[in-house]
Amino acid sequence: MTAPTTTQLAQFGHEFGRGPRKVMVFGGAFGHSGDWRAFCEGLDPDAATWVFFDYRGYGRARATLGNYTFEEAAVDALELAAALGWGRFSLVGHSMGGVAIQRVLLAAAPGRIERMVALTAVPACGSRMDAQRLAMFDKAAHDVAQRQFILDFSTGRRLPAVWLRRQALDSAACTAPQAFSGYLRDWGTVDFSERVRGNPVPVMVLAGACDPTLTRELMERTWLAWYPNATLEVLDGCGHYPMLEVPLALARAVGDFLQQP
Repeated sequence: MTAPTTTQLAQFGHEFGRGPRKVMVFGGAFGHSGDWRAFCEGLDPDAATWVFFDYRGYGRARATLGNYTFEEAAVDALELAAALGWGRFSLVGHSMGGVAIQRVLLAAAPGRIERMVALTAVPACGSRMDAQRLAMFDKAAHDVAQRQFILDFSTGRRLPAVWLRRQALDSAACTAPQAFSGYLRDWGTVDFSERVRGNPVPVMVLAGACDPTLTRELMERTWLAWYPNATLEVLDGCGHYPMLEVPLALARAVGDFLQQP
């Protein structure tokens, strides 16, 4: 697929703020740009300009066809940054968005990416899924109940069923099944960790205290081992979805990090 034209790029990004720092945010497999509304309530609109990116097949770009890989998403993101007139900018990636931001980092010119935030984020080695686990996740492409099951597990089995059901339904409505399956194969199985090892970009890694999979220990073995300027913080009172579970605490942590000189 070719990169989108400037006219088409409007569908790939929802913008918030007008500040001098530029930040692009990438969601997870069950997410879309609309998931960050409560997070935005904790941001200073004069401090930074934020763009919440939708992958091909997701959210505002749900009808946009593609190969559904993160290398393709990186091209789209850099085209979007160029259309916005951004020079240097920072990246935030949640869950599979952790793979997305690292692909943007690798595709961008050296020094163009200022900082990165890895939010309960899949590392560059992917999730190393075996065939059984891959099939379990792939079922969620068409099955809302399976989405709800995974949402419940990944948040520590501690949140109301009515909320989990609502999130599962919203996720399914905003995701093209073929896109979900395509990105899953990428973040679930592809290992490109050797390409990021030693990269000097400053990274803040955030883990959810109740996230059973992307734990502090996993982040220490991956993100912190590969990025020499990475730091780790554990967010209390949340599992895999801090932007939905603790949005204001997350906004403060991310905003403070990105405003550092």
